[in-house]
Amino acid sequence: MLLGLKKKQALNLDGMVHPDFVSVGETLRHMLQNYSGGAAVCVYHRGEPVVDLWGGYRDDEDTLWTRDTMAPSFSTTKGVAATLLHIFADRGLIDYDERVATYWPEFGQAGKSRITVRQVLSHQSGLYHIRQMIDHVDRMLDWKYMIGAIEATKPAHPPGKRTGYHGLTFGFLVGEIIQRVTGKKFSTLVQQEIARPLKLDGLYIGTPQRELPRAAQLMFPDVTRRLAQTSLGDKLEKGASGLSKALGYIGLDSDLSSIFDALAPRGVSDFDFGSPESLRAAIPAANGLFTARSLAKMYATLANGGEFEGVRLLSAGALEQATTLQRPTGRLSVIPFDMRWRLGYHGVATTRGFPQQAFGHFGFGGSGAWADPERDLSVALIVNSGLGSPFGDLRTARISGAALSCANARSRTAGLLKGSLALA
Repeated sequence: MLLGLKKKQALNLDGMVHPDFVSVGETLRHMLQNYSGGAAVCVYHRGEPVVDLWGGYRDDEDTLWTRDTMAPSFSTTKGVAATLLHIFADRGLIDYDERVATYWPEFGQAGKSRITVRQVLSHQSGLYHIRQMIDHVDRMLDWKYMIGAIEATKPAHPPGKRTGYHGLTFGFLVGEIIQRVTGKKFSTLVQQEIARPLKLDGLYIGTPQRELPRAAQLMFPDVTRRLAQTSLGDKLEKGASGLSKALGYIGLDSDLSSIFDALAPRGVSDFDFGSPESLRAAIPAANGLFTARSLAKMYATLANGGEFEGVRLLSAGALEQATTLQRPTGRLSVIPFDMRWRLGYHGVATTRGFPQQAFGHFGFGGSGAWADPERDLSVALIVNSGLGSPFGDLRTARISGAALSCANARSRTAGLLKGSLALA
C-alpha cells in the first residue's frame, strides 16, 4: 500500500459539475475513494464555474467535508501573497526593479543593499536559508522576530547568481515589503484587496479566530514527521553536502544541502501548521487557509486579464509584467530543476501537458491553484491529507490534467460548431 493511501473508504461527494467537465469529477471521486481525508476542487472556464465539488472527511473522526470547509494549503499561499504585491505594484507603490531597501531600509544591511524586488519574487535573492536564520521553527509565529532575523542575515549566495526556492522566507520578504509601502497589516490587506472585492468565501493568511472552526485537520502519515526530525535533518544535510560536492567533480551543478536550509528549520518535526495558533499567525509562504472556490475565483480573475464580474484586481499591463517568464540564472539551489518562474508564480505541469501561458503555485501535500489566460481557465484543489513535494503531488497534476483536457475538448467542440454554422 502506498504512503498516504488507505483501504477504499465510503464515498462522500457533493457539489456541481458541468457536463463538459465530468472527468474532473471522476478524477476527484477516484482520489476520495483511495486517499484518507477529504478534498475540494473548483474550476472556472470562460468566466463561469464549471466544477465546484467537495467530499471526503475533514478530520480523523470522519466528520464530513462540507461546502464551507477550508484547508491549510502550504505553498499555494505564495501565489496569493504575490498577487497582493502585484496589486500595489500596479498602483505605483512598488517597482520590481527597485532595491528592497528603498522600501524597507533595515533590510539593506549584511550585504543585501542591492537586492531587488524582482530578485525576491523570482527566488534569486539568496535568502532561502531559514535554518541558519532562526533557532527554532516556532519563531515563524512571531512576525517581528522573523523580520529582524532576515534583516541581520547575509545572503547564502550573491543575489541574482543562483535560483533557490525560498520555501518559508518568501512570504515574510514579500509581506514586509507590502507592509512598508502601505503601513497596514498583511493579513488585513488580503481581505481588503482580494477577498472582499471578489466576494470570496474563504481566503485567509492569518485567520481570525471566528473562522477557525471551518478548518480541516491536517492528516499526514507518521513518516512525514520522522523525515523532518531535526537530528535526521542534520545527518541528511551532511550527506547531501557531500553528494553535492561529488556531483560538482563530474560537472553537475547542484546544492542539495540547501534543501534542508530552506525547508527544515530546527523543530519542524513538531510544528503543526494546522493548529489554531499557527493558523492565526500570518506565514505568507506556507499557512494560507482556503476554499478551492476562493482560489479558483482569484485565479479566474487573473486568467481573464485581471478583471472579473466588474471587479478589476490588476490592469492588463501589470498582469503581463507579473506573469512574464523570468530569465533563469542557470544555477539552482533547493529545487534542482527549472520551475519556469514568473514573479511569484511558477509554471504549471499536468498529466496532460504543460500549458505554456499558465501560472500559479502548488503546495506540499497536494494543494494547488493556477490560471491559464490562453484558455480563460483556472483550477484549484485543496486537500488535508497525503504526502508530496513542495509543489504538490500527482493528485494536483491529475486534477489539473483533467481540467486542461476538458477545456481543450470544449474549445474544439465550440470551434466545430462555429464552423458548421458558418457553412449552413
